[in-house]
Amino acid sequence: MDAFVLDRLQFAFTITFHYLFPQLTMGLALLIVVLKGIALKTGSEDYDRSSRFWAKLFAVNFVLGVVTGIPMEFQFGTNWAEFSRLTGGVIGQPLAMEGVFAFFLESAFLGLFLFGEKRLSKLAHFGSAVMVFLGSWLSGFFIIATDAWMQHPVAYTLMPDGTFHLNSFWGLLSNGWAWRQYAHNMCATVVTASFVMAAVGAFYLLNKQHDAFGKIFVKVGVVAGIISCMLMIFPTGDAQGKYVAHYQPVAMAGMEGLFHSQAGAPIVLMGQPNEQTQTIDNPIAANDVLSFLIYGTTKAEVKGLDSFPRQDWPTMLPLLFYAYHIMAGLGTYFVLLMAISVFLLWRKKLYQSRWVLWALMLSFPLPYIATTAGWMTAELGRQPWLVYGLLRTSQGFSTHVSAGNTLFTLLGFMGIYAVLAILWIVLVYRMVEHGPEAATPHAHPETISA
Repeated sequence: MDAFVLDRLQFAFTITFHYLFPQLTMGLALLIVVLKGIALKTGSEDYDRSSRFWAKLFAVNFVLGVVTGIPMEFQFGTNWAEFSRLTGGVIGQPLAMEGVFAFFLESAFLGLFLFGEKRLSKLAHFGSAVMVFLGSWLSGFFIIATDAWMQHPVAYTLMPDGTFHLNSFWGLLSNGWAWRQYAHNMCATVVTASFVMAAVGAFYLLNKQHDAFGKIFVKVGVVAGIISCMLMIFPTGDAQGKYVAHYQPVAMAGMEGLFHSQAGAPIVLMGQPNEQTQTIDNPIAANDVLSFLIYGTTKAEVKGLDSFPRQDWPTMLPLLFYAYHIMAGLGTYFVLLMAISVFLLWRKKLYQSRWVLWALMLSFPLPYIATTAGWMTAELGRQPWLVYGLLRTSQGFSTHVSAGNTLFTLLGFMGIYAVLAILWIVLVYRMVEHGPEAATPHAHPETISA
């Protein structure tokens, strides 16, 4: 295995592991604001304790996210030095801004929220939660703006020495791809946080412990979940899909397994792409649907892979196809489960419906899988380009770092991250098992019932 392949494998591993943590913290940041806001409005002690409980889980994930995120910054200068040399004049600014918001704004106000409650007024304490939310979501925006420039480069100047320089920071931030991708991604973080919160609440209710908090977690989780799951599909997913079809039509063809251009193109629900025969084996398809989803008419022609040079096809076509369909399939399941849960919540039967509580509890890993599959779809669809249409992936890696060095560090990362994963599981399990602090005897709010 050569250094180029190992460099890609190492970065894929480290970024996939890293994103397990910020996707929960960014979603939890919003839900903590919701819990704290309800507590401030109603005076509910249980909602207040709930916000503090989730803030502790937020802090654990935040620390792991920082620890696992730092090595990726170094990989830009080691494994991908040529990419950094050529594009540093563009990506350096948003990455620096991300660091400012993540390490200063978010972490500072997280400390105030966790340790400043007795020294701050209730309104100021709520304000610290809002600032944590703003810091985490602004941090996410600058990361996505960087990735969006790689997907759809704008506001740059190609210099005589082959480097790219930014000619408008506002142009970078107003990239249409960035805003669509950001909206879709942030909805996904709320989906993850909603499922985790609902799962913990279902765990408490099924085990008949911390019932008051279990009802709060399930209620907030499923209400936030149905809203975020629906927004994931429309308008954010729909808008992002149409943008991909317009600016990266070869990626869209790969995602859908469309080998040949076709008017009235079908959407493949299930099947296996066969690159040798350029067909979908064992397809289950809905005729004309793809044309309608992209162009609003069932008669429109959708470009297939045969419309593009073979060297520009996604380099891992089957994996792209499966990742996209896993994301879409799980997204459909999420809407269905949350719709059933909200219906039962409205009928005041959710807390007694053990089969739904079991489904909520066991489904908490699925948003992580869906989000990982979604990012794989975005990044595999861009291949074989590092910067779409401008810089190929094979031109960006460091030729002076040997395959042996990369393999050594990859194995090191795998070992260290395995230890971190075990530590995270132990810490989170103990926190969930202990539960939120018991409410005082005088605090019996009934804002928790459906």
